Amino acid sequence: MKRNLLAAAMSRALLCVLVAPLSFAAVADEAAADASPDPKQLDAVVVQAQIAYRNRTDAVAPVLSYDLEYFQRFEPLTVGDMLKRVPSVAFVSDVLEYDGAQLRGLDPGYTQILINGKKVPGAGNDRSFFVDRIPAELVERIEIVRSTSANRSGDAVAGALNIVLRDAYQFDGRYVRAGAMHFDDGQWKGTYGAVASGEVGGGRLLGGINVQGRYNPKVKRSDRFEEPGGDFTDREDQDDTRDGDDYSANLSYTRDIGTGRLSIDGFYVRTDRTETEHSVEYNDPSSTSRDNLLSINDQVEDIDQDNWSLGVEYVFDMAGGRTELDLDHARFDEDTVSTEEESGFDDEDTPPSFDEREGTRTLTDIRDRETTFKLAHKRGVGATTVEFGVDWMDKQRDTTLQVSEVSTDEEDAALPPYEEFERATSRIEETRIDPYLMFSGATGTLAWEAGLRYETTDVDVAADEDTDSNDYSMLLPSAHLKWDFTDADRLLFSVGRTVRRPNFDQVLPLLLEEEFGDNDFAGNPQLDPERAWGVDFGYERRLGTRGVFGVNVFYRDVKDLIELVNTGEPSATAVGDYEDEVEEFLDENPGADESTPGFPEFDPDSFVYTARNVGDGKVYGIEFDLSTPLTALGLPDTGLFVNYSWLDSKVDDAFGERRFNNQAKYVYNVGFIHDVRAWGMSFGASYRRQGDAYSRMLAEEVSTHYDGDLEVFVEKRFGERMSVRLTGSNLLDASKDEFFNKFDNAADQLARDFDEYERETESSGPVYQLIARYSF
Repeated sequence: MKRNLLAAAMSRALLCVLVAPLSFAAVADEAAADASPDPKQLDAVVVQAQIAYRNRTDAVAPVLSYDLEYFQRFEPLTVGDMLKRVPSVAFVSDVLEYDGAQLRGLDPGYTQILINGKKVPGAGNDRSFFVDRIPAELVERIEIVRSTSANRSGDAVAGALNIVLRDAYQFDGRYVRAGAMHFDDGQWKGTYGAVASGEVGGGRLLGGINVQGRYNPKVKRSDRFEEPGGDFTDREDQDDTRDGDDYSANLSYTRDIGTGRLSIDGFYVRTDRTETEHSVEYNDPSSTSRDNLLSINDQVEDIDQDNWSLGVEYVFDMAGGRTELDLDHARFDEDTVSTEEESGFDDEDTPPSFDEREGTRTLTDIRDRETTFKLAHKRGVGATTVEFGVDWMDKQRDTTLQVSEVSTDEEDAALPPYEEFERATSRIEETRIDPYLMFSGATGTLAWEAGLRYETTDVDVAADEDTDSNDYSMLLPSAHLKWDFTDADRLLFSVGRTVRRPNFDQVLPLLLEEEFGDNDFAGNPQLDPERAWGVDFGYERRLGTRGVFGVNVFYRDVKDLIELVNTGEPSATAVGDYEDEVEEFLDENPGADESTPGFPEFDPDSFVYTARNVGDGKVYGIEFDLSTPLTALGLPDTGLFVNYSWLDSKVDDAFGERRFNNQAKYVYNVGFIHDVRAWGMSFGASYRRQGDAYSRMLAEEVSTHYDGDLEVFVEKRFGERMSVRLTGSNLLDASKDEFFNKFDNAADQLARDFDEYERETESSGPVYQLIARYSF
């Protein structure tokens, strides 16, 4: 295609720079900077000599960097638990679940998740990666990249979260970890792992394993009404338990070969999880009597997920500069068996009589794989560093969905076996070629970076027998400026263009009946990405030798926003209701036809909707963060951590003005750590809270409220090789409260003619961990 020819031509033009006569001073300086210091001893990870604070990086682009030690005293289980303590990251998940990270409060699809700086496939239809699948024990540091650069993929409207795993060249030694967790319902879960690193075969090798018990017992209650303030209709009591284990391993091997360095990195995470829900519905707000029983529902989901990635990188001197070759393959596999069975009762009888028992079994298989290759070259041109390269990616995502439904009207009879399944398959293939060119340099106290990235994408989709294709391209400029106007003070300015690609389920050529109330949804393979121009302006000040304070203002202007659009075609529900109405009329009027007076007219009130690039939106906010020892107050062994983010946005849809869906109004953390050196002990606490969120979709509106989360820890160190920590989380019994406005169609939603109003409260109790580490 013309677009790919243009990309190839641009790549060839960039490669021609290799033969230009250049000065190599800038590259020599950078190569010297790349030389690794002595590896960090792993016993320093086990027994922390001092409190860790946010790193103050020298990057020109705005990056917040947090080493594992910043989080570790609170013993996070996963990357999701780590991200609770950093600025501007919100979650709209179940209570005590931190899976889909929402940087700046935007949906997870707006946040780019990287592992070792590379994209990885995930479970979400919105292309998101569940960060709670990566154990904290594998991580070296977390980076929040607030603005885009030309040498990274542009899928980062809200920013990027880079999860850097432990590297063989950075660590030396070995340690083991073991512990147990106690939950509110009396259940215990174990956790254990080991990490070792050292010289092997002329290079350095690091390996780690981790087994993590996962458990979350939750209690839910839903009360339903005809409308807000209206008559009560029914109540649902539910027990919801998530029980499973995560198994993970990572491997890193690094060796200097010739003038370059070879790195091989891989990780593997397996999740075995069972989600069990038991629900009982009553027609009374408080009774649990059989006389008020409406239904009994049991649902079990068995989830098996495998995430793995393997990459090979070689960085070497070439033609007076530094060249990088990088080949990676990543894969996500999921096999889920979901079984839901419900017994219904007719409350027109007293007590309610048995009506019917229904069962549905759904088999979901997802195979998502990505192969990427990068060729890049960096060299000096006078006082300027030039970097250019090309990224290639081939992605394929296959999904198979099988559904079987059974029923019986005999109360004492078992459900028939699940034997006949309806089967649906889909495939999405994407091929990307993204050349880029980037310049950077420094003059005195000023450092700068500017670049262009040209992203090209070919998309082929298939759903059963239907196929379609699309292609699009985007030019993504970016620029950054860093001014260290004193030894302690710094200003940062960034501007760049980013994209958000369509969700997988939005582009498949499928018709989904009753996807939004009575309305159907038809996928649109011709969707293009959303595009956004963004600006960040920040100030940062070093406090003493270890502390740092920062404030950042951001703005995103989003164009081609993907919104639901009415196609004008009647929905299957509308057609079915009309056919029933006609049949009833003909039964009452034998021999009648369309000319007969009173013959029903077809006036549908629900329709087929699709997704199109028709909207615009704005996102803006201000972010504060502070992490510092209280030396000025005479407390050098006390560390204070505070961050607060005010988040806002604006979108106009068919129902008026709203914020971006599920964007929290704010999120903040405040905490402290205090070392008692004479006793070899430390303790601390952290409190987190995020503001209310609101989501408005066709036929449904949801308001979400979270209580605050309090965590504390106590640590005892034994010499220089062993530490024991006791931590407690969710000590305030936080709850998640949701309020649902439900409608049948858009006309009812505009007229506020409710189908149902629901209030749901979900809660879970405190969790306690006792973890011991020993280095040797």
